[in-house]
Amino acid sequence: MFSGAQLSLYPMCDDFVAVILEAVDALEPYRPRFRIETDDVSTLIVGPPEEIFPAMRDLFASAAGTGVHCVLSAAVSRGCPGEPDDEICTSSADFGTAAPLDERIAAAREAVAKAGMTGVEVAAQFSLYPLGGSHHMDEIYGCIDFLKSSGVFEKSKNFCTKLRGDAGPVFAALSEAFLRFGAPNGHVALDLTVSANSPTKIG
Repeated sequence: MFSGAQLSLYPMCDDFVAVILEAVDALEPYRPRFRIETDDVSTLIVGPPEEIFPAMRDLFASAAGTGVHCVLSAAVSRGCPGEPDDEICTSSADFGTAAPLDERIAAAREAVAKAGMTGVEVAAQFSLYPLGGSHHMDEIYGCIDFLKSSGVFEKSKNFCTKLRGDAGPVFAALSEAFLRFGAPNGHVALDLTVSANSPTKIG
């Protein structure tokens, strides 16, 4: 399998270079298990699917912890048929993707409840795309049911779902959506935007 994310971090401040470089340092603990490539548009992280969102959480919490308005934009994927299998993406856990939907919803809810707090408040909106399956809408509706009981659900929007809360539970909810919904060996993609310290905190 292949799993990873293309992500871009945007601190809204004059000293954005320092904020980005310090945030990138938060990825250091993941480097032994990840392939990380950066160019002038984005950073690619490739590794175990269960570590992708914790890595993004630590990157974003570092930047947002400075107090400046920050935005993270990411395209996340697992099982893409256009990518070669990569041993670095081998998961060390079983996420029960073949289990009945109600069991996966309960497991996802429990995982979010156990998430640690970071002290960084974030808002996020994302869209989940479970591709290559004949029951993709069942998976999407199941994911929405999970999110509504996750403790970080804010509202449904056109084309996406909005979450709000501490970065720990929010990124845990995103990770659970990515890992537990969609065909076990299918292609799952997720489009994500996260914001913190926005000057417009309503709507």
